[in-house]
Amino acid sequence: MDKNTIVGIIGSGAMGAGIAQVAAVAGHNVIVLDLNADALVKAKKSISGTLVKLQEKGKLANADEIIARFTFADDISALKDCGLVIEAIVEKLEVKKSVFAQLEALVSDTCILASNTSSLSITSIAAACANPSRVMGLHFFNPAPLMALVEVIPAIQTDAALIGPATELMKQWGKLPVVAKDTPGFIVNRIARPFYSEAIRIYEEGIADMATIDWAMTELGGFRMGPFTLMDYIGHDVNYVVTETVFQSFFYDPRYKPSFSQKRLLEAGWLGRKTGKGFYNYAEGAAMPEANKDTILGTQILERVLAMLINEAADALHLNVASVADLETAMTKGVNYPKGLLQWCNEWGADKCLEKLDGLYNDYHEDRYRASVLLRKQAIGNKKIV
Repeated sequence: MDKNTIVGIIGSGAMGAGIAQVAAVAGHNVIVLDLNADALVKAKKSISGTLVKLQEKGKLANADEIIARFTFADDISALKDCGLVIEAIVEKLEVKKSVFAQLEALVSDTCILASNTSSLSITSIAAACANPSRVMGLHFFNPAPLMALVEVIPAIQTDAALIGPATELMKQWGKLPVVAKDTPGFIVNRIARPFYSEAIRIYEEGIADMATIDWAMTELGGFRMGPFTLMDYIGHDVNYVVTETVFQSFFYDPRYKPSFSQKRLLEAGWLGRKTGKGFYNYAEGAAMPEANKDTILGTQILERVLAMLINEAADALHLNVASVADLETAMTKGVNYPKGLLQWCNEWGADKCLEKLDGLYNDYHEDRYRASVLLRKQAIGNKKIV
């Protein structure tokens, strides 16, 4: 796929507009499709404004040339000459399947069809097509122009010969592609679930408040944002729904169980920063709570959450979700963890991680704390996990 390939983007929201910008900066003519005319106007203004600002800052030399590569359309027939179409619309399976079925009937037989879904089954989406072999997932992270990671997800029907070219194309777009098996949450949204869920559990049990948990994870753990700050930043309409989707998709495995605390925020419309209130109050003049900077308590919090994260990474490796290198890249570049979780396990010690998990399991007798068989095997003699 070269720069002469026309790229279609379905959906002009933040993700769709961001992916469109990436493709255009890489040299492609891009068609942005949205049935909502007002959304198209907003996207056009936003993309143009962003590119002009980048030029003013010296990060682009040709904003006008890039802007000229865009076409904005409200009729799906505009995509008929595309060589690649990336769908970035609402996370509803039936809606996506309907779009892919329409799309397949319109484009050429060689056009690649991709979904930017963060947690839905690529195999299910592909099944809507008569020729599912050209369907795959290309999951970008928000904001797409700034975040380096792209998860490349072949469905079980995807032609394996397309995986290499897709990863090479993402590299040409300046991205870091990783290949993930089509399992719920792929790499990042699967492995990262305990960062949120275990932090909420600690809060719900009254072990520590939100500010203290956030402090422990950032100051002691080196994470860029604490879990409550990050959930508020992402938005509970996004973060909670991904958690719920992963939980359901894993046949209600307790390891991915959502929380009532976050569900109530969603029900109240307290979605985080975007609405001015979430776990924290962002209203003007509102005081942010102070953390209890007790190092002993903070270390206990960090180790509990970290053990759960490491366990998820170990299990993903055990079940061949991705390679070691791609698992580590995904977590450091997709959610900016301070280091890869498998590396962290080696430094911390598989035996220590297992001891923490088994201790939690003995206390709670909940299957959410069951240790991965790979972690258990490596803990014998404290062998490195990779």
